[in-house]
Amino acid sequence: MSHALHLAQQPEADELLARSPLALLVGMLLDQQVPMEWAFTGPYTIARRMGGEDLDAQAIAAYEPDDFAALLSQKPAVHRYPGAMAKRVQQLCQYLVDEYDGDAAALWEGAADGRELLERLKGLPGYGDQKAKIFLALLGKRLGVRPSGWQEAAGSYGEHGCYRSVADITGPESLAQVRAHKQEAKAAAKAAKAAKGPRAPRSSRPRA
Repeated sequence: MSHALHLAQQPEADELLARSPLALLVGMLLDQQVPMEWAFTGPYTIARRMGGEDLDAQAIAAYEPDDFAALLSQKPAVHRYPGAMAKRVQQLCQYLVDEYDGDAAALWEGAADGRELLERLKGLPGYGDQKAKIFLALLGKRLGVRPSGWQEAAGSYGEHGCYRSVADITGPESLAQVRAHKQEAKAAAKAAKAAKGPRAPRSSRPRA
């Protein structure tokens, strides 16, 4: 991969994401419950702490779990929940070793179309439907990985001209627009929940 990315907002970390399929998958995995930049800087931090310039799925999968958790927990921690995320990263890497011989890029290089690629992504440990669709959109929009039907498979995240996810970030300005969109969506969801009111407790009285 040689396309420029601006997810970590740090040149060295973004350069790793752009050239390393595994680093990008790990960054996306870490992107929950922490700021995006923190998550996508994680792969670079892990690689440096392991003494290398890139991540290796086999090396991570074979790492002693407690030692790997300690590696992610060193300050500055790779994630707000370094122990839990260390386990998920190792599960992801073990899956890639078992299914793709440790070659993360094989995940999308062998996909026949967007639907198949989406299903492959959803099969990854730690990747639910939404994360899989966002990553699919990221591949198509930023890295030129565009199997037939990729936009349809990515759903609304595949639309051009929107600012819904990390797939739409090309720099500080678009980052701010994506953040604004997420805040608006969160506020709308909160308002909708409040409009429904509190749920009435179920009656404990037996039916007649």
